[in-house]
Order: sequence, then structure tokens, then C-alpha cells
Amino acid sequence: MNILVVKANNRPASEGISSRMYETFMAELEGKDVNVTTYDVYEEDTPYFGQELFNAFGKVQNGGELTDIESRLLAAKQKAMDALSAADVVVFAFPLWNLTIPAKLQTFIDYVYAAGFAFKYTPEGKMVQLMTDKKAIFLNARGGVYSTPEAAPMEMAVNYMRNVFSGIFGMQIIDEVIIEGHNAMPDKAQEIIAAGMEEVKASAQRVLELAVKA
Repeated sequence: MNILVVKANNRPASEGISSRMYETFMAELEGKDVNVTTYDVYEEDTPYFGQELFNAFGKVQNGGELTDIESRLLAAKQKAMDALSAADVVVFAFPLWNLTIPAKLQTFIDYVYAAGFAFKYTPEGKMVQLMTDKKAIFLNARGGVYSTPEAAPMEMAVNYMRNVFSGIFGMQIIDEVIIEGHNAMPDKAQEIIAAGMEEVKASAQRVLELAVKA
């Protein structure tokens, strides 16, 4: 089984809870009979998606000479797509920042959110999901409490990830581990975080069970 872990927090684990979730998950897989690859959105060369990429597409078609940024964008997009293509299970470790996902994670999604790759359209205009054979896990941390009916509509990180990877791409979301409220309730922070890390470990174990069955 090929497992891709997308790490989307560059804060140290002592400060960033989703970074600690990533490290906890990886520790559970260490030494096990699975092929694990990490794609760290902060370590990869990932120029932001924009007109330069469309310029590069046009030059590739017409044989034009690419600029440095155009070459980097094409290489980054291909690397992200290759990583996703090779994975059976994709694990995302990411925080809620300012009600949404980090910009670098958005850039990764921009690279792979492509018709003909993640989805396609029929001649009648119906969308067809192309990644129904893949599974996804979300490891998310948010300092406030967004699971209440009043706050849930404001949460645009996990909800967005669900819409993209399940709703559009067709992946089966097999686990969501969300640690929330540790900043809002500092007196309970250690208890909240510790319980969440146990859930992360359990999620990793479920992946290992899937690998045995595969």
C-alpha cells in the first residue's frame, strides 16, 4: 500500500498541533510494511498558481521557451499530480488558519484540481469523479470550537477539503481526526490534545489494518 502524507504546517510540533498530529501519525507507521511518502507543502518548491502557469501551457503547445517561473510551475504541478496518482491512501495534516487552510496547501490543491486528472466531464456536461479508488484521512487542528451548529458554517478548512477530495475527486474519506478548542479552553488544552493524539494513533492503526487486507 502506498500512503501519501501531505504535511501543511511548518510550525514545530511543540507549537503547531497539526504538526504534532503529523509526527504522531508517522511514528505509528515507522518500521511497518507500508510505503510512506511525505509531501511537505512548505519544503517543496510550489510557486503560486496564476497566469504564469497558463502561459507555460501555451508555450508547451507552441514550442516556446519557458521562463524560470514557468518551468518551476510545470515541474511542481507534475510532481504533485504524480504523488497523488501513486497513492492508495492520502493523509492530510493541516491547521485551520483564519477560518481556512494554509495558502501552501491551497496551492497543492490548485495543482491537482484538474479536469482529466481528478475528474472529467461527459459530452452531456455531467461531472465524473476519477479518484474513487483512493482513500483520504484528514488530521486537523483548530484552536477554537467550530463543531457547534452556530460556528460550523464558518469553518472552511475541513469542509473545503471534504468538498474537494470527496465531492469532486471521489475519494472515500475513511477518517477525520479533529482537535479543537485547546486555545479557547486553555485549562483543558493538555487533555484535549492528548485525547486527540490517541485518535491519531488509532487512525494510523486502521491504515495498517487496511494494508494487511490489501
